[in-house]
This record gives sequence, structure tokens and C-alpha cells, in this order.
Amino acid sequence: MKRTIRTLLGATAVLLASTGLAASQAYPNKPVRVVVAWPPGSIIDVLMRIMSEPLSSELGQPIVVDNKAGATGVIGADIVAQAPPDGYTLLFTSAALNMVKAMGQKTSYEMPQSFTPVVNTAWSPMVLVAYPALNLKTPQDLVALAKQKPLFYATAGNGAPSHFTAELFRYRTGIQATSVAYRGSPQAMMDQIAGQVAFHFAVSSTALPQVREGKVTALAVTSKKRLDVAPNIPTMEELGFANFQASYWNGLLGPKGLPLPIAERIATAINKVLADPEVLKRAAPSANEIDGKSTPQSFAAMIAEDYKTWAEVARVANIKPE
Repeated sequence: MKRTIRTLLGATAVLLASTGLAASQAYPNKPVRVVVAWPPGSIIDVLMRIMSEPLSSELGQPIVVDNKAGATGVIGADIVAQAPPDGYTLLFTSAALNMVKAMGQKTSYEMPQSFTPVVNTAWSPMVLVAYPALNLKTPQDLVALAKQKPLFYATAGNGAPSHFTAELFRYRTGIQATSVAYRGSPQAMMDQIAGQVAFHFAVSSTALPQVREGKVTALAVTSKKRLDVAPNIPTMEELGFANFQASYWNGLLGPKGLPLPIAERIATAINKVLADPEVLKRAAPSANEIDGKSTPQSFAAMIAEDYKTWAEVARVANIKPE
């Protein structure tokens, strides 16, 4: 009897594996919908649209980019979490997916249980910027100032990456500063330029044009290495802030249960697209750090580690959903 059960289990495993392989070999045979959980023109949307045409060529089917913005990525995530796990509805989003859950926001999905990690495409670095009249040169100058008087810092919204990154900075340095939440990065930058706030961690695509015009002062970047488009701005780690790599990932996920062979097929195609010099050229102005070597397995490990970091920040900073 035991042998019969083992035989049946083995046969079932073989059948499931062969079914997944067959599905991947046939995949895709119709257009693939990519739900972008952020608005048109956002750094994530721009990257997906740059990749969509060459990805379509790689997969042999149209890529339909569908923006479903709102609630810090929750709306788009909810749509994909409920989609069939066949590879024809994917989610392109960021580490904000982890941050939303880390601060305890109630959603119809869980992280990461409701999704199948497919591939990381890039990291979006943050730039620590300050009001020029403060005459700050380094993050250490900012820390010293914050210990002399209360400061305000901007975020692109409660629970946004800019909020979590600033709270990570506060946690690591022990400074006291009060967050001022805006409805997006452009609005936060406007008040930063006007001097309504002392500093904030702004996404590079928003920060760098203002840095070049001298409207804000760049103190550091959160990337692993200096940005090619801004080589004069040092990294946080260079300046003595160990393990302060707070750039946030941008990646593709599928619904729970997406067969691994399909996930691997998509990941291979994405990595090939990200090796295209023309794609890299078009993506360069956003200052993203392109990955290009991600796999479903490595991306899953990254998401898990990333969640631990932001869950700890949410706990110590008491970040709660509004």
C-alpha cells in the first residue's frame, strides 16, 4: 500500500512538472498584460514602457501596459493577486509593495504569499537633498543640525519609499525630525525648493534635475555605487553609513501559483532586453541601477530580505497606515 501511494505521488509530481514544462513551451500564445501599479510618467511606468517593445519581440506577443495606480500600489497589486496564474497578467511594481504591508495596511493579498516573484529589473536610488540656504555638505552636517534644532523633512506620501528611507536614516542616526507628507514626489520637491522643509530622500529622476539647476543640494545617494549620471554625488556608504543601500527594487511578479518554467521564461526575456544597449541608453536618464541577472529564486530572496528591513523600520518608527 505504501509503495502504491509513493508511486502515485511520484507520478503526480512528474505529471505536474511535465504540465508546467508544456505550458512554458507554449507560452505565450496571446498578448501579455502588465499591470503597472503607478501612474503614467512615473519612474516605474517609464521603465516598463521602455522595455515593452523589445520584450514583445522576445516573447513574440504584444505587451499591454495597463496603469492601475493608487493607494501606494495596492490597487494594481490586488488586481494581479486575483488573476489566473497563467503568465498573461503580471504586476510591475516596487518595494512599496513590501512597505505597505510592513506598516500594517490591510489588503486583500498577503506578502509575499499572494504572488510569484518573477524578475527584478532595476533599483531606483534615492538622493538625500537639502535646502541650499542651510549650507549643508554631507549627511553628517544634517545630523549635526538636527541635533541643534527641530527639522522637517518631506515625503511623497505616508508609507512611500521616501518616507521609509528617511525613517531608516532617523533610526540609524538617532536624530529627531518630523515628516511632512505630500501627494507625490513633485509636490514634495516644490516645497523642498521653497525651503518649507529641510531635507528629504527624493527619487533620483525627480531630484537630479533640481540638483543640476542648484535648486537643492545633494548630500548623498542610496545606491550601491555612484550614479553614472551624477558621479560627483557620493554614496551613503562611502560617507560612513554602513549597509545603507536603500534603493528600492522595481520588478515583475505574477499571481500565486505561476509555474516556475513560465516565470523563468519571462525572466530570461527581461534580462536579455536589459542587456540591449538601446534600452540601457533610453533608461539612463532615470538613473536606475539596472539588474539584468535576476532570477525568480534570487528575486524571491531579495523580497524576503527587503521585507525584514522595512518591517523593522515600520516598527521602530511606528509607521502606520492613515
